[in-house]
Amino acid sequence: MDDRALLEHLIRGPASGDVLARAAGQTRAAVWKRIEALRQAGLDIVARPGCGYALVEPLDLLAGGAILAALPPTVRGHISQLDIAWSIDSTNSELLRRRVTEESKVEILMAERQTGGRGRRGRVWASPLAAHLYLSLARSFGGGLARLGGLSLVAGVAVAEALHANGFDDVRLKWPNDVVIAGPEGLRKLGGLLIEGSGEHAGPARAVIGLGLNVRMPEAAARDIDQPWCDLATLSANAGRSLPERNAVAAAVLAHLLPALELFDAEGLAPFLTRYAAMDALAGQRVTLQSANAAQNGIALGVAEDGALRLRLDDGREQRVHAGEVSVRRAAIA
Repeated sequence: MDDRALLEHLIRGPASGDVLARAAGQTRAAVWKRIEALRQAGLDIVARPGCGYALVEPLDLLAGGAILAALPPTVRGHISQLDIAWSIDSTNSELLRRRVTEESKVEILMAERQTGGRGRRGRVWASPLAAHLYLSLARSFGGGLARLGGLSLVAGVAVAEALHANGFDDVRLKWPNDVVIAGPEGLRKLGGLLIEGSGEHAGPARAVIGLGLNVRMPEAAARDIDQPWCDLATLSANAGRSLPERNAVAAAVLAHLLPALELFDAEGLAPFLTRYAAMDALAGQRVTLQSANAAQNGIALGVAEDGALRLRLDDGREQRVHAGEVSVRRAAIA
């Protein structure tokens, strides 16, 4: 019995150390060590007298067959491979290491846990076990690397629209790659996108699109996050409804994302500009533009036709900002 099977046993209900030891063919001491490892990976497991080990919160494990079965046939037909790793350094990194198989198809990799999850500008992405959605896909695009500049906006639109379709109406997008919840207290990060690519300047290009989406944040993992955040569990509880299973969330994201990528490959960013504007969390807001050497304040004016952020500076000039190594935040209110 591997760790996934051990966790599946606990998902079905509490189990004593003796029961788990017999199922695993190990000693109780060995099972205890494995339970401790699961706790270190982010799971809240208690030992209750008379019951044994039990999960404090219900959880579900990802299942590739269930995800594929929930997709429309037209979307499923574009997928060459869908893998689910138990633990991996980074789903994006793994897809970048793999050789391209079918250029006309999409290769998808998800993981129950990432040990080296990363976001834009090298930031660490908290990736506790069986808690969130860690999803990457690889796809080839025509037109060269330069054409991929707006891909994070396209992917963001698809993810936000998928969440809207599942009742999460407060989801918005923060340029260039954040999925956020906007409220009176400011922006709280719900997810993030990381786009990495390779290829020729004017020839075929291969992009890896990574998504980290907070589904159910464990308390231990939350303590290490240094920015406002939110998860689908909190949003569901506030709305008085149950949290959708991660398999359903993954299927909803893919059902919106794959057609969006098809449209982007055929027509570029133009069909997404109005859709992005409807969910733009920065438009009309005073923001701070932070580069490596300086900070500038201005009013965000929305997204330009090439995906750049339009910014009216305090001196009246308009500046267009491309993602690069720039960070944009809502300006602090004095």
